Amino acid sequence: MKRSLLAFIITICIILSITACSGGNGTQEGAGSNEDVIRIAHIGPLTGDGAPWGTAEINAINMFAEEINAKGGVIGKKLKIYSYDNRYDNVETTNAARKAINNDKVCAIIGTNGSSNSIALASVCEELKVPHIATTATNPQVTLKEDGSVRPYSFKVIISDPQQGSAIANFAINNLKAKTAAVLYEIGSDYSTGIKNAFVNSFTADGGDVVTIEAFKTGDVDFRAQLSKIKEKNPDIIFFPITYKEIALATSQARNLGIESTFLGGDSWLNTDLFTLAPEAVNGSYFVNSLNPNDPKLDDFKAKYKQKYNQEAGGEGGNCYFAWDAMLVLTTAIEKAQSTDPSEIRDALENVKDVDGLTGKTTINPVTHNPTKPVSIFKIELNPNNFKLITTVNPGDVK
Repeated sequence: MKRSLLAFIITICIILSITACSGGNGTQEGAGSNEDVIRIAHIGPLTGDGAPWGTAEINAINMFAEEINAKGGVIGKKLKIYSYDNRYDNVETTNAARKAINNDKVCAIIGTNGSSNSIALASVCEELKVPHIATTATNPQVTLKEDGSVRPYSFKVIISDPQQGSAIANFAINNLKAKTAAVLYEIGSDYSTGIKNAFVNSFTADGGDVVTIEAFKTGDVDFRAQLSKIKEKNPDIIFFPITYKEIALATSQARNLGIESTFLGGDSWLNTDLFTLAPEAVNGSYFVNSLNPNDPKLDDFKAKYKQKYNQEAGGEGGNCYFAWDAMLVLTTAIEKAQSTDPSEIRDALENVKDVDGLTGKTTINPVTHNPTKPVSIFKIELNPNNFKLITTVNPGDVK
């Protein structure tokens, strides 16, 4: 009887040991293994206010993976996409990253679209040594630490705040002949704060006078107190480095207060919802972006996206285009490395050159991990609704 009981206990222990070693589902061998798939994660907002951006990104990523897999994959392996909803929250972002890397064994992460989230993600990726490529996060600290050193596992496919701020400030002074400016920004946003600082520094360096800088907290919807202070200064231009819902509210309230200044913005102004939310208020405004939504090279992608999702590509602000290019840059690096080892992919990403995507040719600067791309200025026009290309500044001319 005792021998039977002992044998039974030993058998149970062996079974439990085998189960524990299997990793749960028996398919998660780990990044860089010999399995026939390449595991890639996307982290972005799929619910809440940021859902339009995150949804557009995962749509494009899935389209990319389907097309590549139909052609045989990358280095003989199919792409497998894992999607995580970070709810536009830093803690959710880091939790998702740890799950993607530790549980799902991804070799790289696409995301995020937000600067604050991407900065939070960067720390996890550096700790666990898995690269990520931010889509539309523009704050310099996404790829650079406070001391100026590069974050080794963080990359971007969109221009940074200093490039944006410099380009739009130079345009204001040289093309619009503006002498005075005011700024309204979101104090709790790394994106808004970063591009605000870049604009103010460039505008004043070029001889302009920033007469007032007003701020609001995340979630605010009434900006009339700040706008009234701006109105008293009567600036030539007002710079709004904020997202599309706040743009619609702030510009409408400004016009209702009788403010006649010209409005300027950053890349977040590339959003067709503005034509519905505040068409008259934003008419005649200018903004900066590295994507030309009118480029004929986008037509084929737009048609496929519309057919697959019954939505207009780029309506949310171009996130789908940058997500596609992030995948293109990543798979180019994997091809170059001939490996799915995260560290080898990281090394290859530093040497990406002239990858011709939807948002232009991308070359990664190995010192900053930022892309080298032209910067364009657009004007918002009505009847018909249009983002009219005004001028393009070459990378070497952008500070």
